[in-house]
Amino acid sequence: MKIEIAKWTLIAFGIFFICVGVIMLIRPKTAREILRKAGSTNFINYAEITLRMIPAIALIVFSDYSKYPEFFKLFGWFMLITSFVLYFVPRKLHHNFSNKCANILKPIYFQLISPFSIIIGIMIIKSVT
Repeated sequence: MKIEIAKWTLIAFGIFFICVGVIMLIRPKTAREILRKAGSTNFINYAEITLRMIPAIALIVFSDYSKYPEFFKLFGWFMLITSFVLYFVPRKLHHNFSNKCANILKPIYFQLISPFSIIIGIMIIKSVT
């Protein structure tokens, strides 16, 4: 049962990556504004970190059943550990970092990296099915 839940969580995670890629491609200014909101409030900050832990755990749980077990386990643990670390990083520091990144990443850059997000999403889905 937990393997099946992890599998569907990862499929949803892959779809999320694809949707983010599409948004970055066709609405790069919207993607940039969303990036600016990271860590902007306590709710957004902790919800973002907590939601990030769900696919991280799914990657770890499903790793032995995926096409790339070592990568899934390593990436899952990396996401999980960095999420725990972010719980202890001051929210304002997180928010300032996301704003600096948004200032650097002009809309054209979002469009240039969007195919990578779409490819990652497709690869995640293909790796669990």
